[in-house]
Amino acid sequence: MNFSAIYIIWEREIIRYWRDKIRIVTTFIQPLMFLAIFGTGLRSTLASSSLGIDFLKFMFPGIIAMNVMGVAFFSTISTVWDREFGFLKEILVAPVSRISIVFGKSLGATAIAATQALLLLILAPLIGLSFPLSIVPELFLFMLLLAFTISGLGLLIASLMKSLESFGLLMQLLVFPMFFLSGAFFPLQNVPGWMKILSAVNPLSYGVDALREIILRTQIAPGEIAKIILRSPVENAGYLVLFSIILIFAAVVAFNRQN
Repeated sequence: MNFSAIYIIWEREIIRYWRDKIRIVTTFIQPLMFLAIFGTGLRSTLASSSLGIDFLKFMFPGIIAMNVMGVAFFSTISTVWDREFGFLKEILVAPVSRISIVFGKSLGATAIAATQALLLLILAPLIGLSFPLSIVPELFLFMLLLAFTISGLGLLIASLMKSLESFGLLMQLLVFPMFFLSGAFFPLQNVPGWMKILSAVNPLSYGVDALREIILRTQIAPGEIAKIILRSPVENAGYLVLFSIILIFAAVVAFNRQN
């Protein structure tokens, strides 16, 4: 593994993101829209008492996880772009291993997604959430884990796609089912069996569960939070690490075969 190549590819992803101001702004607006429209609308129709907490506060960790997923997915589209415009071919003829390319792009997407999601914490006071700063490092760790996992999935898909249009369509096909099956809008304890199975193979559900436990454990009693949390943060971290290893390995294999 070439660490210098990983750093250069990582740096290129960061620079590309920083220069795209419209992308930065729109990825901040989307969470606000979900909180303002979905959160406020469902807040008035769902009984917050059954959750033990206000619905907007319940949904907030899911919105952060959704932002991580969206930004990480979108960041990996550069792989398809690079293939279409010839830059990827230049990298492939260089003495750089495929795993270095995958790690460089994945770490770039991870840094972008996790950092942007961290900035969303400034929205917490707008919905009445307050938490100690001591939990921020733990939150950021899970944002990094989730972003790395999702970027692995994005790179796996991108390595198999030949056009931006195909990647965009497949990404749209995956994003909303993953989001709705993650527990962002409702607890997963009492859902049908088929939904539990799908949520169990959805890496986003582990990120939502972990972020919700960390943020809300200072807001409600332990007995109440047990009703909306499936696993401990340690268990969620373990599953995310497992998913990331599988997806990054699969991305490297697919990258070797397709390029």
